[in-house]
Amino acid sequence: MFSLQTIFGKGDKFYGLLEASAEAALLSARALETMLAQGAETPALDEFRVARRREKDLFAQINLELVNTFVTALDREDIEALAGALYKIPKTVEKFAERHALFSDRLVDINYLSQAEMLERACEVIVQMVGELRHGLKLSVMHGLNERMQSIESEADRLLLDLYQQLFSGNADAAHLMVRKDLFELLEKAIDRCRDAGNVIYHIALKNS
Repeated sequence: MFSLQTIFGKGDKFYGLLEASAEAALLSARALETMLAQGAETPALDEFRVARRREKDLFAQINLELVNTFVTALDREDIEALAGALYKIPKTVEKFAERHALFSDRLVDINYLSQAEMLERACEVIVQMVGELRHGLKLSVMHGLNERMQSIESEADRLLLDLYQQLFSGNADAAHLMVRKDLFELLEKAIDRCRDAGNVIYHIALKNS
């Protein structure tokens, strides 16, 4: 096993940016869990916008550094793919938060907290996986983290089916059902974005092991 950082000496810049990007995704997930736990009638969206803006700035900075850096510790296409996957997580979370805030007064009988907790767990795994990139890409560690991610995603799929069953067993009108369904699927999509980022990282580990 070898360290790409040792060979190229250029790793810290991109590792640090990717780690900050993963932390921004986790920040958005924690903000969502807090919002849902508080159950405010008019939820504040500032934290989501901050996380989203932070992620956007990091994505732009990573792309700029890719242009200006001659030698990179990881393959350029891998850095770009991972940055893109991380960028989509807060974007999806913010979209959920905005729509939930818009219809919060009509959604008092639906609890999205379980899915939000899964999303936070998924983001925590992503933070760990990104953090491992600078430590020599240990395949056994990455495999274990990727398995944990796949388990969370499978659990979220099962929960979504349970939520669908609860949703359509009631007597809600069509418009109400559409709003709830859209929100369920946005949270599922956010978790899928974490899975996608995990798959990119695991692919990087496999390629460089």
